Amino acid sequence: MSLKAPSPVDTGFTRDLRVPVRKPFPRRIRTLASFRKSWPTTLIIVILAILVVLPLALVLLAAFSSSVPRPGNISLGNLTLDNLAFLGSPEALGALGNSLIVGAGSAVIALVIGAFLAFICARSDAPMRRFIFFIGMAPMFIPALVGALAWSLLSSPSAGYINILLRDLGLDFVINIYSLPGLIFVLGIFYAPYAFLLMHSSLSMMNADLEEAATVHGAPMRTMLRTVTLPLALPALLGSAVLVFALTMENFPVAQVIGNPGGVDTLPTYIYRLMSATPAKSNQAASIAVVLTVALLVITVVQQRIINKRKFTTVTGKGNRPRQVPLRSLRWPFTILALAYFAVSVVLPMLALLAASMQSSPFVASISQLFDSGALTFSKLGEVFTSHDFQLALRNSVLVALIAAAAGTTLSFVASYIRYRTKAKGGAAIEMIAMTPLAVPAIVMGIGLLWTWLLLPLPVYGTLAILAIACVAVFLPQGYRGISASMLQMDQDLEDSAVMLGARRARAIVSVTLPLMRVGITSSFLLFLMLSMRELSASIFLFTSNTRILSILVFDDFDNGQSQAAAAVSVLYCIVIAVLAIAAQLVGAERKSKKRSLKSEVHTKN
Repeated sequence: MSLKAPSPVDTGFTRDLRVPVRKPFPRRIRTLASFRKSWPTTLIIVILAILVVLPLALVLLAAFSSSVPRPGNISLGNLTLDNLAFLGSPEALGALGNSLIVGAGSAVIALVIGAFLAFICARSDAPMRRFIFFIGMAPMFIPALVGALAWSLLSSPSAGYINILLRDLGLDFVINIYSLPGLIFVLGIFYAPYAFLLMHSSLSMMNADLEEAATVHGAPMRTMLRTVTLPLALPALLGSAVLVFALTMENFPVAQVIGNPGGVDTLPTYIYRLMSATPAKSNQAASIAVVLTVALLVITVVQQRIINKRKFTTVTGKGNRPRQVPLRSLRWPFTILALAYFAVSVVLPMLALLAASMQSSPFVASISQLFDSGALTFSKLGEVFTSHDFQLALRNSVLVALIAAAAGTTLSFVASYIRYRTKAKGGAAIEMIAMTPLAVPAIVMGIGLLWTWLLLPLPVYGTLAILAIACVAVFLPQGYRGISASMLQMDQDLEDSAVMLGARRARAIVSVTLPLMRVGITSSFLLFLMLSMRELSASIFLFTSNTRILSILVFDDFDNGQSQAAAAVSVLYCIVIAVLAIAAQLVGAERKSKKRSLKSEVHTKN
């Protein structure tokens, strides 16, 4: 009798291990789910493409075309290289040469002034260092257009206040600001704050151990500064030089106010002259714009390659306190030089604007005439302040700045969030497009935006919206960098924790990420606000009689020979910017006080 082992089916002790196969989702459902995940990235790329890529593409197309991009007039059949021949004309070559000379000369002046002030503030024992820090930043609160107008009032060959004073003193000497050296001087002193901020940051963070080692081995102070401090500050020096070179080379307002009366053309003013001609030479202007953009791109690439070849690490995990350099007998002379720069960059220009706006007579034969009874009056300032043109321009400027600040900050936050908080494939493309305007002159962006919004079927041209769009497009890199810096400092686990506890991603962003980034977001908003209030180069092709802003009003008054009206508007313009700057400082101080009170409460509870 044979025994058979019980079969699994008979015993019932085994389970059916077959896993049911889930039927795949239909393609339509999978496509819809993929779209829901990718649509924010796609939308941001489309917005950035309209803001940045399309305007630049239209400028490039116009440079190699025989027609201007207009509605119904875009065709690749009109391509030609004839516009490139225009680049070899004496006018174009002269403008290019002037731009290079202006960029190099003003960069040297700005670098010398900025490095000098930064060294006094960060590394010396000079008196009044806190006030000198304010001196280093003060010219940033005066728009370059206003500074150029002020120096035209001070050093105009025929009626400048300085030349009138020289004639009163019997000196046979005339200062002509309407010249290439005058243009370099004005740009240099008003762009020195950019070099100052970069150099001050570098010198303040420098490790003192390296300098102490040089001193221990017998190196005197001069040798230590030359062989240790200067090489360690090289990245900031190169960065400052290239930044100022690029900013001054693409500057339009100062070059137009100072250079145009003296017949000194730079590439931006030459582009403006071609676009303002009758008929407009738009294709030739586009070819010059391409040259200016390529030049700035090359400069930026060269700077990055120079810096990346060397290692400049000076801040380590140890405590760091820069060594203070004793100036001895040079303490007060260095401070006096800083005060002299303050007088040249801020005090004299503002006094000139005030005097010009308060003159009861438009003609001044002697400086003593300004001290006569009734020679100066506030009536002109009052007339300008109550005029319809100023009220309209002020309202337009504030609205444009607020719209640009809100839209630019929002766009920067969303773009930065996609880049650094998601795994979207388009994150790198978003960052590249957002940073592109950094290497594109504002006047080139203005031309491209003009053609873009004439082509798109949206009623934007001729409204304040196009001016706000121009400000967002031009200043997007600054906003994107500020938001990205704050976002990289915040740990993503804070937001993910809210999601794990049941909150939707959008709710986690609103409840966790935005409150924690409020300082960075507020700073970016105020930066957009301040920059938009000063903008002129891109808006010069986009405004109408009803959409003029304060910078356009100053420019128009000066261009039409109304120097007194331009001076009065400039004074009020500076007051508006000062009010905004003070408000920004108050907001920052309030944020700091709240943070300190919160820390003290936590410390008390503990």
